[in-house]
Amino acid sequence: MPDEKGNRKIIVAGHISLDITPVFNSSDGKKILKSFRPGKLLEAGKANVCGGGAVFNTGLGLHALGADVLLMANTGDDDFGRILKGKIQERGCESCITVLPGEDTSYTIVLAPKGVDRLFLHNPGCNNTFGFEHVNLKKAEKAAHFHFGYPTLMKRFYQNDGMELKELFFRIKELGLTTSLDLAAVDPDSEAANCRWDRILGSVLPYVDFFVPSIEELGFLLDRPLYEKWQELADGDDITTVLSLKRDVETIANYALQLGAKAVLLKCGAAGMYLKTASKPAFVNGPDFLKEWGEISYFQNSFLPDRILSATGAGDTSIAAFIKAMLEERSPEECVKLAAATGASCVTAYDTVSGLLPFETLEQKIKNGWEEQRRILP
Repeated sequence: MPDEKGNRKIIVAGHISLDITPVFNSSDGKKILKSFRPGKLLEAGKANVCGGGAVFNTGLGLHALGADVLLMANTGDDDFGRILKGKIQERGCESCITVLPGEDTSYTIVLAPKGVDRLFLHNPGCNNTFGFEHVNLKKAEKAAHFHFGYPTLMKRFYQNDGMELKELFFRIKELGLTTSLDLAAVDPDSEAANCRWDRILGSVLPYVDFFVPSIEELGFLLDRPLYEKWQELADGDDITTVLSLKRDVETIANYALQLGAKAVLLKCGAAGMYLKTASKPAFVNGPDFLKEWGEISYFQNSFLPDRILSATGAGDTSIAAFIKAMLEERSPEECVKLAAATGASCVTAYDTVSGLLPFETLEQKIKNGWEEQRRILP
C-alpha cells in the first residue's frame, strides 16, 4: 500500500448500470406521479443517458475529484454495456470490467419529477452474476482502499446469509486495505427484501471500516416497524422530514455499530449526514491516521444547492468525497462537511459528475457562509 498522503489507489467494485432519466417539464412532481395510470400519456422532455450504480457514480466521482481509481464490475456484450464502457473511457478512468457474453447489462429508468423523491425501474442484469472471482485481488493488493456498492441488488452477495460478501471483505482486509460498504434500496417484494439482513450485516461489518448506507435503506433492512412508522408519519412525503436525530438516526447508527462496523455514515437525504463511530480501541489496528476517529457523533446539515436538476448520484458522490477526504487524512468533521457539500454540488447537473467541484472550491464556499438546510429534528 502506498504511504504517500493523497496518492492512495482506490478500488470501487460491485454494482453498475445504465441510467435513463426522462426530464419532466412540469414543476409539480406530485401531480405527475398521480397521473401514472393505465392508458395515460405523459409528455416528457429529452432523456439523459448516463452511467449509474455505485461503481460508476462513486468511482467516477472519485476520479473527477482527482483520486486514483480502478473500477471492477460486470457488463453484458450488449448495446447498454458498450455505452457504459464508452462513458468510462471518455472520462479516462482505469477499469477492470468483465464483459459476459449473452448476459444483459443492468439498466435503471429513473423517474425524478421535481419536488418529489425518485422512483426507479431496475433490471439488475449481470450484477446478479458478479461474484468473488470478479474482484482482481492481484490489483487490489496494490491499493489502499476498497469500496463495494449495492450488495442489496446483487444476488450472490445476499444469498446464503451473505457468505460471499463476508468472504470478499475478509480477503480484502487480509491485504491491509481500509474498506467501505454502501447499500441501495430494494423492492419490498423482492428476494433481497426478505433476507435476514441483521445476519448478513452482522457477518460482514466486522471487516468494514466505513459503513455508508442511507437512513431509509438501513431502516428498512434492520428495523421494518420503525421504517413503517417513518412512512406513516411522512404521509407520502420524504421520510427525512420526520426523522429525529436521537430517536431515529442515532438509534439506527448504533445498531450498525453493534453489528461490527467501526464507523457509520448515514446519508439522510436533504437533511444531511450523520457520522457515528465505535470506541477508540476499534481503530487501534488500523492506519495511524484513523486512530483519532473513535467515539465521534457528528451531524452535518446539508448545504443549499445553487440549483437542483437531478438528485441521481448525489449520495454516491458524497461518499466519493468522504473516502477521498479520509484518505487525505482530514479530520472526521471535515470529511463529512466535504461529503455533504459534494452532494449539494452533484444535484446541480443531470449527470453524476458534471456538477462536482474541487475541495478547494467547496471549502471556500463553506468559509464564505454557504447556507445550510436545517431539517433534522432533535
